[in-house]
Amino acid sequence: MGGPQLHFLGHSTVRVGLAGHTVLTDPLLTRRVGPLRRVVPVPAPEHSAGVDLVLISHLHGDHLHLPSLRRVGRDVRVVVPRGAGAWLRGRGFRHVTEVSPGETVRHGALRVTAVPAAHSGHRWGPRLTSGPDCRAVGHLVEGGGCRVYAAGDTALTGAMARLPDVDVALLPVSGWGLTLGPGHLDPAGAAEAVARVRPRVAVPVHWGTLALPGTARTPRMRRLLTAPPRAFAAAVAARGLDTAVVVAEPGQRIGLPAGVGTAT
Repeated sequence: MGGPQLHFLGHSTVRVGLAGHTVLTDPLLTRRVGPLRRVVPVPAPEHSAGVDLVLISHLHGDHLHLPSLRRVGRDVRVVVPRGAGAWLRGRGFRHVTEVSPGETVRHGALRVTAVPAAHSGHRWGPRLTSGPDCRAVGHLVEGGGCRVYAAGDTALTGAMARLPDVDVALLPVSGWGLTLGPGHLDPAGAAEAVARVRPRVAVPVHWGTLALPGTARTPRMRRLLTAPPRAFAAAVAARGLDTAVVVAEPGQRIGLPAGVGTAT
């Protein structure tokens, strides 16, 4: 069986073709989310079609985005952190599965395991107490002899060093504002995550997609929208790590080295 087919759609959204199934991570498929505006093209309709499984890492609006989920379809199976199921079902999504770190679900030939993440899980942010609040997670997606780690939003965790062999790691390297709050990785932090996970390939995500109105043309924001994945690749190389870094622009297919994730 061939290796994974990956397409970076922007922010934390990656379309993963694996073991005959199509998985979408944290789908964000529209021109805006709240006050944020997309600074790269909106994914074409075919990228939200034919999806078998959606993985949601946490409840923030740029990761659990209801308009984007509706675009994928209310009948597609959605895997959410434990405690979010009733809230999402109440908004019309009919096939919702909840997971806590360490729990595994199967979907056809795929095996999905939730892993710890260090990030606020409250729908409206860390300072509020009302509304849904669930523990953020990452996901290990396995099938066809390949394992993909989708980190979601997270700071560094000790659990990263305990993950089983990872073929491809989708690691956040930036955000959408002028600063990064707690629970995020910058390029240096993401390079440390590579040192802990030791994937064969690392793909930087969570960059270059969103900005507040009026900021995208400023020199500082232009730099923040483009520099983080290159800084990440340089940091991995400077540490002498064996992991290959593959940078894809938002909207591009992720070109993996030959043989990565191919069952033998």
